[in-house]
Formats: sequence, structure tokens, C-alpha cells
Amino acid sequence: MKPSERDLEVVQEQLGRTPRDVHGVAHRCPCGEVSVVETPPRLGDGTPFPTFYYATCPRLTGAISTLETTGMMGEMSSRLENDPELNGAYKAAHLDYIAARSALGIDVPEVENISAGGMPDRVKCLHSLVAHSLGAGPGVNPLGDEALAALPQWWLENPCSAFGTQE
Repeated sequence: MKPSERDLEVVQEQLGRTPRDVHGVAHRCPCGEVSVVETPPRLGDGTPFPTFYYATCPRLTGAISTLETTGMMGEMSSRLENDPELNGAYKAAHLDYIAARSALGIDVPEVENISAGGMPDRVKCLHSLVAHSLGAGPGVNPLGDEALAALPQWWLENPCSAFGTQE
């Protein structure tokens, strides 16, 4: 979904800076605010940018950061080495990520076959995997789905921006 001006204002407030080249809103928190944006593979200044799904909600990213301290990434990477079915599903998630980004029709050789979060061989960033799960939907990224399920309901106490919930 194309971001509205209000969406871009919310993302700016969430990030504490002007957002760069937001192509679309990939997911909204249950509170109604933007939580994940889509970013093209080449930014307006020419910089290659492989991170297509980018989590913006500070409550979400804070919860993911806490989860990263638990050793989950190492455990997931070990499972990838020993579970062929999980490994195959994770490789499929990698291909899905690249296909979604490629659907923008912007050819960026510098990021060709590069996705995010360590895909397809390891887990190095739960932020990217959760953002992929939220943006692509359940069942696409098994490890992103697993990390997402381990998160608390980050949106319950306060909305994800000072703008409050959308009416």
C-alpha cells in the first residue's frame, strides 16, 4: 500500500529522522500505525539498499532487540544446519524476499541474490526476519514467524507513535 503523508509523518516520528525512499506500507500494528515499510533496492541518492522490509515501530523494534539477547539467533542457526526441512523453508523465504523486492522492477546488481537477516544460510538479524513475516504474511518465513510468535503484544500499552491510533 502506498504511504500517505500521515504515514510518512508517523514513520519520521518513529525513526526520529526523515524516512528514506519509502515505497509502501507493508504492515500496520493492531493499533493502526505503520510498523513495517517497503524500501526500494536503490535509494534516491544511489545507495544500494537490500533491506526491502524495514521495521519502523519503536515498540516492535525494542521488543525484537530484547528477543535478540536471548540466544534465539544462535539456536535458530544451529537448527538450520541440522533440519533439512527448515533449511529448505528458510531458503524459500529468501527467494520470496528477493522476488517481492524485484517486483518493484528496479534492477540493482549490487544486491542481486541478497535478502536480509542472514538468509538463506544463517540468522543474524531478527528485526529483518520479523519485518519479512509481518510484511509477507504468515507461513512465508518460518524463523520470522517463530520470532514474531515469541514477542509480547508490543502495541497494547501505547500506540506506536505519538500521533495515536488512526480513526
